[in-house]
Amino acid sequence: MSDIVATNETILVVGGGISGISAALEAAEAGKQVILVEKNAYIGGRVTQLHKYFPKLCHPTCGMEINQRRAKSNPNLTILTLAEVTDISGDKGDYSIKVKLKPRYVNNNCTACGKCGDAVQAEFDSEFNYGLNKRKGAYIAYNNAYPQTYLLDERIIGTDDAAKAKEACPADAIDLDMVEETIDLKAGAVVWATGWRPYDANKIQPYGYDRFANVITNVEFERMNDLMGPTGGKVVRPSDGAQPKKIAFIQCAGSRDRNYLKHCSRICCMASLKQTHYVRENITDGTSDIYYIDIRAIDRFEDFYQKVQQDETVKFIKSKVAFVTEAENNNPVLNGVDTEGYHRYANEYDLVVLAVGMEPSVNQGDFPVDIVLNEEGFIEMDEKNGGVFAAGCSSDALDVNRAVQSATASALRAIQVINQVSGAK
Repeated sequence: MSDIVATNETILVVGGGISGISAALEAAEAGKQVILVEKNAYIGGRVTQLHKYFPKLCHPTCGMEINQRRAKSNPNLTILTLAEVTDISGDKGDYSIKVKLKPRYVNNNCTACGKCGDAVQAEFDSEFNYGLNKRKGAYIAYNNAYPQTYLLDERIIGTDDAAKAKEACPADAIDLDMVEETIDLKAGAVVWATGWRPYDANKIQPYGYDRFANVITNVEFERMNDLMGPTGGKVVRPSDGAQPKKIAFIQCAGSRDRNYLKHCSRICCMASLKQTHYVRENITDGTSDIYYIDIRAIDRFEDFYQKVQQDETVKFIKSKVAFVTEAENNNPVLNGVDTEGYHRYANEYDLVVLAVGMEPSVNQGDFPVDIVLNEEGFIEMDEKNGGVFAAGCSSDALDVNRAVQSATASALRAIQVINQVSGAK
């Protein structure tokens, strides 16, 4: 990695999700030198794990493929995967950065033929599919991952599986001697785009995610409906593999609650409305009941909401579910009070989907630079941040469209800093 050239006229983008990619491409296509650092083995972030966007119900694949082509063809953009920023020091216009690079154990000779994966026996929970299935110890996260390069799980290094992978590779791409390294970079401005993570449903004790197999999260349900997902696009009950017919969606699962997430994540309502389409399309005679406090479907989303309201397979129940129990057949039972009629209910379902909210991917104490955060851990726009600008869901809970808009704005701010640096010479 010694061939990377970075100066105080370089823009560092931290995070390779849709916001980071957008910011990096905007800056690089404006003629600035950009280094994109992503901790995963591929770029794309949470968007790559979506089955469809709302409200158009189109697949993210095409847009991501366009961004990948733009990235490949731009000489101003350097992408580092399996990389993590550990320290940022200095001031606006002159930052010194330390980046830790984890070994992939696969070099650039890789043709993604998959023979190493065939040779390896060890399997681990798939992070990409939220642990819903297994992946091999030599793997590529998903079919269209960029870079299109395999990697070896560090847990097989030193085992027979690692030797088998190396022996099976026809391109001499397996390098078991790779080690972790730290490199030093310079930058004049930083775009922080580390994105979001789903709120941990295990913390919401009344809803039984940690106890009841047929209570899952909205992100798990999303992967389940993807043809390339853990179940090949089939919606199944985790307890017995059967197809559920009656599905409940619990809105604000842990959100707008002083005990868990205080904020509203904005996207959860639309995500559940979108997922009712999956139920209708993929499950014969499937029905969806949505338990909600109120539905946030503003601006261009109102029409989408109204169409779902007209769907005879969807029922809206205005209620904050109090708690979930389990029947003898492993069916979850929702307990609470319908606030539009004040009727107590104990409603049984085949499957329950928790609409968990978004929280920042980086914990408040783990930032490698002094940064101003709000109560929820999102980065505030503040002059004290100097030349570090938040993009996308590191600044707030945003849908994809607004995250890209935020990224473009942050790229422009970073470009202004670089223009000032270069103009001072």
